[in-house]
Amino acid sequence: MQTNSNKVVLPGQTIGIVGGGQLGQMMSFAAKQMGYKVGILDPTPDSPAGQVSDFQIVAEYDDHDALIKLAKQSDVLTYEFENVDVQTLNEAAQYTQLPQGTKILEITSNRINEKNFLKEHGIPVTPFKAIESLDQLEGAVAALGFGSILKTASGGYDGHGQLDINDQIDIEVADDLLSHGECILEKKQDFVKELSVMVTRSSQGEIQVFPVSENIHRHHILMESIVPARVSEATKQMADNIATQIAQAFELRGVLGIEFFMLANGKLLVNELAPRPHNSGHYSIEACNVSQFEAHIRSICGLAIPQIFMYQAAVMVNILGRHQESTRDLLPTRPNWHYHGYGKAEPKINRKMGHITILNNDLEATLKNLKSENIWEA
Repeated sequence: MQTNSNKVVLPGQTIGIVGGGQLGQMMSFAAKQMGYKVGILDPTPDSPAGQVSDFQIVAEYDDHDALIKLAKQSDVLTYEFENVDVQTLNEAAQYTQLPQGTKILEITSNRINEKNFLKEHGIPVTPFKAIESLDQLEGAVAALGFGSILKTASGGYDGHGQLDINDQIDIEVADDLLSHGECILEKKQDFVKELSVMVTRSSQGEIQVFPVSENIHRHHILMESIVPARVSEATKQMADNIATQIAQAFELRGVLGIEFFMLANGKLLVNELAPRPHNSGHYSIEACNVSQFEAHIRSICGLAIPQIFMYQAAVMVNILGRHQESTRDLLPTRPNWHYHGYGKAEPKINRKMGHITILNNDLEATLKNLKSENIWEA
């Protein structure tokens, strides 16, 4: 599935990143540390990634001329999120390398395509139905039952673009969501944990899987990642095997985030894929010999990726807008906090403004200490 070239891109050459948020910023940090030049395409002047890169083109992501301009100024092109215009990106690939290709975007940017791809490759997923009308929704609920969730097929994040379908009234108010286009109905799962892994694959086809992360969400937003996950070795191996299978199926370049539901019987269901670095992999900056961001840069540039291991167990907590002032106040007296601020201008309540990583092999002690801060409970 990968595209145009396996030509190695060396330090001193230029990496173009579509997207200037925190993922682009941390990609840029990793690239700059290795000696690369970095260019950013983002509509926000002085974007988080633009602040730490060599240049930024201020334009919308679907601005054809701007994307072609970035491509012409770059030796390799990558992206920090899924919702990039595939047609324009294919055009841009005529002027530079795009090792990740666009096929993976076509699949992962549409939940129906993604679920079908996983199912076709024998990867376990929750039962689902494609929905385009209220009549189809009625039929799908009859098949899957109430206790399902309706999501837009494309777009949506952190709980946006979805509706719980628990009774007939929920069906009747689904018109608004369906007006946005094709949707998917998924059967809710009574899971006991949410897990994730990051996987990467080199230009030579060598696959490396990061440790399994245990993720705690509040109000549909990731709040904590605990690594390694507090699950059995058999579960970790199952996640590793699934990640390897998916990476092979995609002929992956770069990194891929894979989210799982862990059921009471130990079975894993793949919930979502992210064809780029992922929030739950931020711990790797301090906790691993290679971060997810360095692995991504190495992969798209055609460099070898070493075997990945952890130095120490870690807990990563997100800093939302409502946490920013409290965490800053405590920072002077918290020597074990690895604090990352993203440089965003406006601290909206649920906006991700940064994260903190704490290294400590006693995970329970770390979690107890974080709870006692009374910052992340709301």
